Amino acid sequence: MSVHFHYQDNRLYAEGVSLEDIASRFGTPCYVYSRAALTGGFRQFSDALKGRDHLVCYAVKANSNLAILNLFARLGAGFDIVSGGELKRVMAAGGDPKKVVFSGVGKTESEMRMALEADILCFNVESSSELYRLNEVAKSMGKRAAISLRVNPDVDAKTHPYISTGLKQNKFGVAYAEAMELYRKAGAMPNLRVTGMDCHIGSQLTDISPFIAAVEKVLLLVDELEKEGIALEHLDLGGGLGIRYKDETPPGIPEYAAALLSALKGRPQKLILEPGRVLVGNAGLLLTTVEYIKRGEERNFAIVDAAMNDLMRPALYDAYHDILPVTRGGHETGTYEIVGPICETGDFLGHERALPIAAQSRIAIMSAGAYGMSMSSNYNTRPRAAEVMVDGESMHLVRERETVEQLYAGERIVA
Repeated sequence: MSVHFHYQDNRLYAEGVSLEDIASRFGTPCYVYSRAALTGGFRQFSDALKGRDHLVCYAVKANSNLAILNLFARLGAGFDIVSGGELKRVMAAGGDPKKVVFSGVGKTESEMRMALEADILCFNVESSSELYRLNEVAKSMGKRAAISLRVNPDVDAKTHPYISTGLKQNKFGVAYAEAMELYRKAGAMPNLRVTGMDCHIGSQLTDISPFIAAVEKVLLLVDELEKEGIALEHLDLGGGLGIRYKDETPPGIPEYAAALLSALKGRPQKLILEPGRVLVGNAGLLLTTVEYIKRGEERNFAIVDAAMNDLMRPALYDAYHDILPVTRGGHETGTYEIVGPICETGDFLGHERALPIAAQSRIAIMSAGAYGMSMSSNYNTRPRAAEVMVDGESMHLVRERETVEQLYAGERIVA
């Protein structure tokens, strides 16, 4: 549990605010974020990379709330985006588009135009087809697009197969063996400007060795490019550093940064990193209320008002999230399946959890700041949760709870 979430007199707090008070004021389900945890994580990167020309580009897909984006922007962050919508969010939050790198395998022509108009830092190009399209779009606008190629180094990230991105069979990036020829082609295209090289091998990595193996392969390509007179301005080594959900032992940010800097010793290029989960994952939780205790022949169920539409990770990856009672004591401890009200057997948030709870108890699904709200949906016509940021002893509503009426406001009945 993060130091920013702690028990005080048997009540769970976010910084200086009781989660019971947040639930009473804003209702449940509700995402709760710690501003101090968000700030502290980013500053760890800044401190660890001090003295090296660098840019930390927060991966917007992890959590795209405007308050979080604005906080990181004011701390000096750049942003890693994967859609035109994320670019609009960054700019709405006060982010500098000149600090934006645009990743993703399916950039549309309209997204390219939007990014070129905004004068983003760089496109991370992921295929030869995209390279040609971007050159044509830039030509039609009278612009030159700054590009790097996302190189797929065929390094096993040793993570869940759904979030591994650096193997030959993955859809991401250009094949390592094809990268040199594509760089030559890019260098000859009049409306492209080669500025860097990008590599991202996956998410929730808990071992440094895959990072370093990927860096070493990338640097071999950098040396080959230099021999052909193509000098790169930056190296984008992606993100993917994992967090502790249960018993994982990921390296700390200082250890991770030190290993990368050691591998890059003597290299003049600017270093770009794209952390997401490690900045927001343990800075947030999902607050929910137990609606019913249902006792079965084989298992007992705690049916809560949060569901798989609010937090997809358990259903999607069989992911583990620690689950804590908001108030300790007062109820007998039982072992429960923590499930939501959605009509799917896959609608669960935790298996076999020992908790001192009863109907109307509050529980906190921990480590939910990353890929929680950003992956949520309206399945079963369920409005998405409210979001609250805690700053010391203050709580701020940073996203209102949706209403059912908003969900069908854009729909039309055919006469």
